[in-house]
Formats: sequence, C-alpha cells, structure tokens
Amino acid sequence: MSKRPLPSADRHHAPGLTQALLLGLCLAGHVSADDATPEHTRLAAALRQLDSIERLVAQQAAQQLDEHARYHFDYARLSADLDRVRAGIRDYLTPTRAQPRDPAVLLGDYRQPVTSLAPQVAP
Repeated sequence: MSKRPLPSADRHHAPGLTQALLLGLCLAGHVSADDATPEHTRLAAALRQLDSIERLVAQQAAQQLDEHARYHFDYARLSADLDRVRAGIRDYLTPTRAQPRDPAVLLGDYRQPVTSLAPQVAP
C-alpha cells in the first residue's frame, strides 16, 4: 500500500475540533502536573473537559459535510467513545455500593402437617 499525501480538502476535517482537543490535552497536562491536587479533583476536571469537547463535537457534526471530500470524520463514533470514557470516569468517582448477598435460600413454607410435629421414636 503506497502512502500518498491526501488532498488538502481531505486533511481539513475540523479545525475547531483539533484546536479544542489540543487545548484539552494541554489543560490535562497542566492539571496532572500538580501532584498536590487529589485524584478526584483531577478526574472531575477531566469530566468538565470532556463536556467541552462534546459540545464542540456536536457543533462540528451539525455543520454540512464537504461533499467533494473523500473521507468524512465519524462524529457519532467519537461521541460514543467520549460517552464511554465519561461513564468510566464517573463509575470510578462514584462506585456503586455492593449489595449484601444472602447465600442461603429461604424456603418460605412454614406450615407442616400435625402428624410431623409428633416426636419421632427411635426403633
């Protein structure tokens, strides 16, 4: 497979999205460089950045596509991936409490015939 440069129309997908992603990465690097900040605060900041990126992705997806371009950016797939990353961070930040389990099964039938209540005599 030969590598040939793409025409400029194919390389120019979304300048706003590219800038937003770069800004998010720069901010994430700045936030992670501060070791005094607890992990919870850094992850909450990452969630806010994901929300900002999601808004930019939605704006770009709403714009008309260049019909002459050979490839189009899959904004729906990017949104799904962002949702999955966001869900993973939220699950980590607020884990669900494990419910206690009862390994013994309750029978629920408490009525016995009168004859079974008589003492059993050993032979």
